[in-house]
Amino acid sequence: MEFVNCTEKAHAEAILAILNEVIAHSTALYDYRPRSLESMSGWFSARQASSFPVIGAISRSGELLGFASYGTFRAWPAYKYSVEHSVYIHRDHRGKGLAQALMRQLIEQAVAQQYHVMIGGIDETNSASVALHQKLGFSHAGTIRQAGFKFGRWLDLAFYQRILQTPHAPVDG
Repeated sequence: MEFVNCTEKAHAEAILAILNEVIAHSTALYDYRPRSLESMSGWFSARQASSFPVIGAISRSGELLGFASYGTFRAWPAYKYSVEHSVYIHRDHRGKGLAQALMRQLIEQAVAQQYHVMIGGIDETNSASVALHQKLGFSHAGTIRQAGFKFGRWLDLAFYQRILQTPHAPVDG
């Protein structure tokens, strides 16, 4: 396995397949409908415009096993040192340590880009994701009860955060 910087041309279809499977079968994404291939252009463009990474785990045969990324946490200037991340693994490759490996890569990238806080919004019942985040030094920062509704039930959204030792010289403005 190797880590690569994903591109729209090379990876959009594989990322879309992973996302759409998660949307259809889990509460890891609070979305109802599968996304279109056209939507991936905007998704990649937004990340590229802000220099946000999309890191993929690729098998020796070239298959995308999973990916991790982060983006804007909130759009106001004072949040510029905080990012909200996500990590998704292809259904056939879960439970093999890929999410942890991708998250370690993502944390390194956040430090290199001088971010201070990484935030993950996790469905409270997603015990595997909660355990992963705790293992990587994230702590529970709060839960918004009944924040979403999917599959006929209310969903509680738990936030986990990790404070990084960066930036070295934060500034206002």
